[in-house]
Amino acid sequence: MTTFDLLADLPVEVERYTLEGRRLAVSSGFERLTTVVHLQGVGLAGVGEDVVYQAEDQVAFQEAGPVHDLGGRYALGEFCELIDSLDLFPVPPEMDVSRLYRRWTFHSAALDLALRQAGKSLHEVLGRQPAPLSFVVSLRLGEPASIEPIAWRLARYPELRFKLDATSSWTPELFEALVATGAVDSIDFKALYRGTIVDQAPDPVLYRRVVDAFPNAWLEDPDVVTPDTAAAVAGEHDRITWDAPIHSIADIEALPFPPKMVNLKPSRIGGLRRLCDAYDYCAEQRIGAYGGGQFELGPGRGQAQYLASLFHPDTPNDLAPSGYNVDEPPAGLPSSPLAPAPEPVGFRWAGSN
Repeated sequence: MTTFDLLADLPVEVERYTLEGRRLAVSSGFERLTTVVHLQGVGLAGVGEDVVYQAEDQVAFQEAGPVHDLGGRYALGEFCELIDSLDLFPVPPEMDVSRLYRRWTFHSAALDLALRQAGKSLHEVLGRQPAPLSFVVSLRLGEPASIEPIAWRLARYPELRFKLDATSSWTPELFEALVATGAVDSIDFKALYRGTIVDQAPDPVLYRRVVDAFPNAWLEDPDVVTPDTAAAVAGEHDRITWDAPIHSIADIEALPFPPKMVNLKPSRIGGLRRLCDAYDYCAEQRIGAYGGGQFELGPGRGQAQYLASLFHPDTPNDLAPSGYNVDEPPAGLPSSPLAPAPEPVGFRWAGSN
């Protein structure tokens, strides 16, 4: 039986849904907007979080309100198929991938509602036990790049591990300071982003410095097409991971060489069946996986942590508690690994709401 088969027949009764806007200034220098969907039925509510990045798309979603009539009794798989048949954007989104993000919002809310109506937890239905969750803190180091965001966090949380966005402004002195921390687990080259604030052009000097400075770090989304950057990572294929291009099993199969590790972001995969199938595929092919966050402000971060604790708890999950995303993280945040914290019923992680 596949992972999705364990969930598909859960009954879910839906009456209505409401939308709740969230916003926060975060460490990458922008104000994050998300929308929490509350899917209601039989006196209970399931939640999911829309992580579409463009503020205009979030505002349009919230202003339009709950325009779809989702009322009815369904099997969970049938409800997800209904969601996939709808246009969930009142105006076309700025980026096509946003459609996947919003579909996952409703799928995850429906999963939470179905489990709550059944009086069961996700791990109970899947027959898995949540495990302590290893995480890294994902950061950019500013422009010009500085060690300060790392130094400030390590002063308060000396055991932190990091996933860093490498940029061409990294100087030899910064490399030396980063190496001295011993705290860098992953480097993200951001080579596959286009038209975003995090784009990083191919830079063979940067690539060679990263490869030499961090011989044990994972290397995420490098440019393996441009000859000079491809040459810089030619001997490093066993530690190259992929994030931005991964929306499906087909995307994993289309990678330039078989991967050792991929980032399975539930929202980017964009659906409950697709995500479950990706977990099953990676297990069958012995491909490692880790989870990634998308600056969630509500239940979405906890739901991603919950899934990671079930399917890949020991990898460098980019799923630090949301408090680490602000410019000056407060004292008292939990350290890695996170103790399992699933709520007794539903698809929620305690403390993430």
